[in-house]
Amino acid sequence: MTPYISYSELRDWKFCSNYHKLTRIDGLAGFTGNEYTAFGTSMHSVCDRKMLNEHFNEEEYFLSEFEKNVSSLDDDLEIKPKLIEDMRVAGARIIPHIMPTVEERFGKYEVISTEEKLMVPIDGTDYNFKGFVDLVIKTEDGRYHVIDWKTCSWGWDMRKRTDPMVTYQLTLYKKFFAQKHNIDPSLIDTHFILLKRTAKKNFVELVDVSSGERKTKNAMSLLLLAIKNISSKKIIKNKLSCKNCQFYKTEHCF
Repeated sequence: MTPYISYSELRDWKFCSNYHKLTRIDGLAGFTGNEYTAFGTSMHSVCDRKMLNEHFNEEEYFLSEFEKNVSSLDDDLEIKPKLIEDMRVAGARIIPHIMPTVEERFGKYEVISTEEKLMVPIDGTDYNFKGFVDLVIKTEDGRYHVIDWKTCSWGWDMRKRTDPMVTYQLTLYKKFFAQKHNIDPSLIDTHFILLKRTAKKNFVELVDVSSGERKTKNAMSLLLLAIKNISSKKIIKNKLSCKNCQFYKTEHCF
């Protein structure tokens, strides 16, 4: 079976190669989800159905999905009832603004795919790149738009918007989507769409991401470095990440 690497695995490796080893190779449980991921998963599902122009009770569907996703969280997770109720209200507030935001920015468009799976060879390696692209649309000017939905609180500051390890997700999705379909990368734009739980206005915001040749080269250099180190089993602890690691000062931390 051909080995593969995903953006999330690359992110874990960049965080700390020992954390990557513990969770991705040794099989120890890393982060398994919380109320925020339950909310995000539920909103993603609503967005998918809306973009496919399905007719359904959007708020009722969101609430049903949210309850299901919260119920599936680990039993030892302490659920915060106030946060859950706030998220129910936030979802209902956000949903009516999704399509107007998309239509205002892109005008007439064709939905190419939702949740499209990528399993594309990485040149110069025996690895594939694995990913799931939330949404790809094509506008009347012939341009493709690779889009990822992100739930957040009030929004993203400039640091978050320009963080390479945030934006590399779309840069890599663009590169391998283009490779999969033999599309000129210069015809593809990349965007995040923020679904904001606690915002007082602009509940849905589109964030453009630059994914040109230089940035693609930088993202691929990091990806290839990760593959090289993972393949050679080279483990270098990133001490700058220790305070944010669940394995810090445990028997798994060297």
